[in-house]
Amino acid sequence: MDILQQLRAIADERDLPVEELQLDLEEALSAAYKQYISARDADIRVKITLSPLSASVGKEVVAVVTDARRQISLEDARKKDTALEIGDSLFVAVDPLQFGRIAAQTTKQVLQQKLRESERNRIQAVFTEKIGDLVTGTVSRREGQSIFIQVNKMEAELPKREQVPTEPYRPNDRLKVYVLRVDDAHRRFRVTVSRTHPNLLRKLFELEVPEISQGVVVIKSVAREPGQRSKIAVISLDERIDPIGACIGPRGTRVQAIVDELYDEKIDVVHFGDDPKKFITDSLSPAKVNSIRLNEAEKSAFVVVPDSQLSLAIGKGGQNVRLAARLTDWKIDIRSESQAAGDRR
Repeated sequence: MDILQQLRAIADERDLPVEELQLDLEEALSAAYKQYISARDADIRVKITLSPLSASVGKEVVAVVTDARRQISLEDARKKDTALEIGDSLFVAVDPLQFGRIAAQTTKQVLQQKLRESERNRIQAVFTEKIGDLVTGTVSRREGQSIFIQVNKMEAELPKREQVPTEPYRPNDRLKVYVLRVDDAHRRFRVTVSRTHPNLLRKLFELEVPEISQGVVVIKSVAREPGQRSKIAVISLDERIDPIGACIGPRGTRVQAIVDELYDEKIDVVHFGDDPKKFITDSLSPAKVNSIRLNEAEKSAFVVVPDSQLSLAIGKGGQNVRLAARLTDWKIDIRSESQAAGDRR
């Protein structure tokens, strides 16, 4: 494989322009040539053509040559360009294979460094503008407790704390992840993504529900226990559009697409409103509510439900009332009718 094929292979693998790699290689060869002639501080540039590989070194035009590796006589220079004067520079063909073993190693090291810098800058450019948004990727590998997601030939890390315990993360699984941050750690850019963040749910609804992406339907709040159950509160800015119907979609297709993406996480969509009693009642769905007494000062609600609805209102392990409290931002105390009657005695 010649140098052009190698550069093209690297460019394809890392999604980099061949021209950019050519410039990096010229810098690497310049450093290698300086190493070769033991003149690290010299102002020397190397230019290359790729097919076939050839290199030329800028040499200073002088009256008397004292170092042929860095200088060319005025007489020889004018054979190539009659307008040249002493002090000018002329690029002269050289054989890069003559740079020596140490210089060759320098070329390799510098080129690798340039490739790392190029890749780092590319990752930064691509993912920085995606912070707070969704990207789609493929599960590529596990390393320790982290899962790595391949996104457009770049890897993002899904750490343990951002994973949903009930999700399998099998190799080659395609999934959407929420970009949390991009930081410079261990001398490389690390992209951290999440499957647990509440905004993952927001963004999925934006993708599936045109009315949300258009700003007609607004998600006012989200409460989520990843992998188990979520609740979102929505409102319509157009009285002709039902926000819940828009989110659920024809025959439930829109919300079902999100449920499928989240591996069967249950999703409740409720109306957001200015009336806290109605909002709390809706947020406790699917349970029925008999009455609500509010304490505005403490922002707490005392809720009474039928005896048969108590376990449903509270939910398994208190999940339903916990999500409702987070969704509405009210403390919710639930009692059955019989319990409430007992409290009054």
